[in-house]
Amino acid sequence: MRIPLAVLEDIIDGSGVAPAIEALLPIGVRHRQLTARTLLTGMMLTLADDRPAHLTRVHQALTALPAADQARLGIAEQWKTGPHQLTYRQAEYTFNLVADALSKDEPDGAPSDALARTCDDLLEASIPAAYKDGSAALAADWTDVETWSRPPPGGTTGCADPEAHWGHRNSNLPGPKGEMFFGYYLSAATMTREEKGPAVPELARRMTLSSCALDPVRALAKVLTRMAEDGIALGDILDDSGYAHRDADAWAIPLRQAGAQLIQDLHPSDRGPKGTHHGAIIANGNLYCPATPKPLLELGPLAPAATPEQTAAHDQQTAELARHKLGPVSADDADGYHRVMCPAVMGKIRCPHRPESMTLDRGRPEILTPPEHPPACCTQQTITVPPAVAAKTRQKHDYPSAAHRRSYARRTGSERTFSTIKDPATTSISRGWCRLTGVTPLMLWIACLLAARNQRILHAWHARQAGNDRRAAAGLPPKTRKRRRQTLASLAAGPP
Repeated sequence: MRIPLAVLEDIIDGSGVAPAIEALLPIGVRHRQLTARTLLTGMMLTLADDRPAHLTRVHQALTALPAADQARLGIAEQWKTGPHQLTYRQAEYTFNLVADALSKDEPDGAPSDALARTCDDLLEASIPAAYKDGSAALAADWTDVETWSRPPPGGTTGCADPEAHWGHRNSNLPGPKGEMFFGYYLSAATMTREEKGPAVPELARRMTLSSCALDPVRALAKVLTRMAEDGIALGDILDDSGYAHRDADAWAIPLRQAGAQLIQDLHPSDRGPKGTHHGAIIANGNLYCPATPKPLLELGPLAPAATPEQTAAHDQQTAELARHKLGPVSADDADGYHRVMCPAVMGKIRCPHRPESMTLDRGRPEILTPPEHPPACCTQQTITVPPAVAAKTRQKHDYPSAAHRRSYARRTGSERTFSTIKDPATTSISRGWCRLTGVTPLMLWIACLLAARNQRILHAWHARQAGNDRRAAAGLPPKTRKRRRQTLASLAAGPP
């Protein structure tokens, strides 16, 4: 798909980053032919045509435009000596000025505030107004980006990219499932549908790049909280155990303060019972009755290849566990405190310590061995839960319930985002894709790449919606994707 020049210019103009960058650039003695706006246009044109992020490609893309566009964008100008077309040296010079203006005085592997704001505005402008409020849910993930520089030789620390660092990435190839690489972590937040809402195009709404010496979780948390500060409401944040396993002040607490609701996969070391609060058992982010059966508290997530029978059995167990949970009776106050109530008082289980619950029907679970010395959660109507209790593991749905499993399935949108920019058939951000080093050049290029990628996603989305409308007009159901995976059972059931 070829993205029209007008669409790319509208993104740059709508973001307002070009005038902001120009204000940061030094004023030279001579007139600078290439402006920041035209430079960004050339970068977007290069990436829209699936070309690598090389400045030579930017020069080629700009000088290949029609004469009218070249004159309008300042690529061709009338000098005292006659007509003059933009040279590669001019493109290189302007890019270096922009990179220097957006860099930190002392690089530390993290983007400057000016660079982070520029990338935020570019991505936000690449999302049409009709889809900005379509969903507040975001799927978060990070991936690897190798630098063009070779790592420092053994026993040394110097190399061509001093901001890069050794990092770890997972691999789906045969052999070891993990390997080391030298470069940066790319974090992105992708729009996904609401739990009970219609489908939305999976557009990359925010991104950041940081050295592997820094924590990518804290880097993305800073970006998402800045969204809330800008007036963009945060909804469900879907993330894997790499985010959930961090300290609460690195991810969970800042996002809750910003208004987000977490839906995450818990790390194996964070699952199961983790202490008590006023006698209630802390497990998987919730408080449970002290007499909850231990096998229920130690339930893990359902295996991806589970059979329908296994799924039904697992859902029955998680529903039984939910009956033993202390239910909330108030929302969090300004300081993060809330109150919860004993499940017997709420009528979910039968307990001898709550005589009124023993009149309930026997279809509810019954506590046969209540605590000999009842704690506060068994004697009081409600107990107060401070924000420090289960601060890291508390989330929107009970883990690992069926509701959590269905909601968490939306997180795959983040993986599809990275697959589209790592596809060897189009644009692959593998080593050599960009031969510039440092956080600033790489992050600016990747922000432009994701903005162009959003336009491809929108084009495919509109084409699919138009196809569904035609099928609906013809009385046909919407087109669904065919299941391509063939199992041994399906092959064995087929003809010989």
